[in-house]
Amino acid sequence: MAVNLFRLEGKVAAVTGATRGIGRSMAIALAEAGANIALLQRSVEQVDVKYEIEKLGRKCLIIPCDLEDLNQVKEAIPSVVAHFGKIDILVNNAGIQRRSPSVDFPESDWDDVIQVNLKTVWLLCQMAGRYMVPQRKGKIINMASLLSFQGGLTVPAYAAAKGGVAQLTKALSNEWAQYNVNVNAIVPGYIATDMNEALINDAARNRQILERIPAGRWGNSEDFKGAVVFLASEAAEYVHGHLLSIDGGWLGR
Repeated sequence: MAVNLFRLEGKVAAVTGATRGIGRSMAIALAEAGANIALLQRSVEQVDVKYEIEKLGRKCLIIPCDLEDLNQVKEAIPSVVAHFGKIDILVNNAGIQRRSPSVDFPESDWDDVIQVNLKTVWLLCQMAGRYMVPQRKGKIINMASLLSFQGGLTVPAYAAAKGGVAQLTKALSNEWAQYNVNVNAIVPGYIATDMNEALINDAARNRQILERIPAGRWGNSEDFKGAVVFLASEAAEYVHGHLLSIDGGWLGR
């Protein structure tokens, strides 16, 4: 049956940024589809998602991983494999934002955003690839952005990083598709998360955004559950280097 293509029983998925928002919904969706989950997160004391996943009958491990600490980043995927014996799925969801007019944009903010949103994604992909390529099987799902295609306002580092994520996704796909390792990205539109709180609270900007979205609403974290399961499953076996937009029709307008 076609529905069996979406089943993830026996799979191991590592997810960054799953303590809230989109990442939380995606981690739970993968567990609902049958996967065991490794949560790569800075705080080992945030256990709400872990407990929720375990209630589904799945195994869940929290691996300390401060994305600003490159040593922890490099150790995260080997830790997943050491505990579960393998890694089948990697979801690079975590990211940070800094806003400032470009003429005043602090160099330190630039460095922080590029490291967390691009370099860390690269390193986690590389580490996962070192296991997935030899086993000739794996799914990597990166989180791109509308700003992978558009420049945005007062977010030069974020736009640069997300543009890089899109091209990194395609570059790795070109290399690893031959090994049956699928590298794709999800492209969120305007989603009601903490990162966009400033935009939501700006009445004029909020109105402009809503007028531009054909669906007529901001997205929410639940809108990502189906997409992540699809890209992580056998249903996406022949999907390589794709940027899947979840944006209420924004890019198609």
